[in-house]
Amino acid sequence: MDKTLPSLAAAVAGIDDGMTVMIGGFGGSGAPIELIHALIDRFRETGHPKDLVVVNNNAGNGHVGLAALIEVGMVAKLICSFPRSADPVVFTERYLAGKIELELVPQGTLAERIRAGGAGIPAFYTPTSFGTDLAKGKPVEVFEGRSYVQERWLKADVALVKAHHGDRLGNLTYRMAARNFNPLMCMAAATTIVQVSQIVAPGAIDPESVITPGIFVQGVVEVPHPQQEEDLNRAKAVYPEPTA
Repeated sequence: MDKTLPSLAAAVAGIDDGMTVMIGGFGGSGAPIELIHALIDRFRETGHPKDLVVVNNNAGNGHVGLAALIEVGMVAKLICSFPRSADPVVFTERYLAGKIELELVPQGTLAERIRAGGAGIPAFYTPTSFGTDLAKGKPVEVFEGRSYVQERWLKADVALVKAHHGDRLGNLTYRMAARNFNPLMCMAAATTIVQVSQIVAPGAIDPESVITPGIFVQGVVEVPHPQQEEDLNRAKAVYPEPTA
């Protein structure tokens, strides 16, 4: 039952080519920067994984985190709500060059598709996107005189998540707004890997405070001082760092 992992490298070792990977966070809040960078390190060493399908709220900013994952060429398709955010230069350049595919999903629909994936609900109906290009080719039904678009669940092979505290059994708490998409993604992925600021003993977290039960988590790695995307971008950081 002990789900602790010895290193970030070990945490991402099971991610293979072509997998669908959910990455938690709302912008930089709750984004697992260290896990993403460890995945980039593995790609630079082995050439794998590649051709990933990534699910995230946005398309990354600057040259760190998700943006860095895209910049090194690991992502074949991005499913997100906000491809245009604060500094999406990496995604924009690759998209305009035809090097990455985009599936645009309204934010509420994205959250519900992920929740449905975790809850075992294959499809649901929403009025959002009706009459727009995003609804083309999707079934439409009328309920109480209003048109609704059918949306399918969204599941993943792996979720990379950032939490605040976690115990050795995988029970998690989150810090304020860092909660965002992370709990939903834990439920919707076949394998969930979590970086936490502190791993504590089973029982140290009040059961009433547990947001994600350990049943949804397969691995936990401790990152005592996680980096924040906004701080890295203010410092004009680039990952991996350019060699001289």
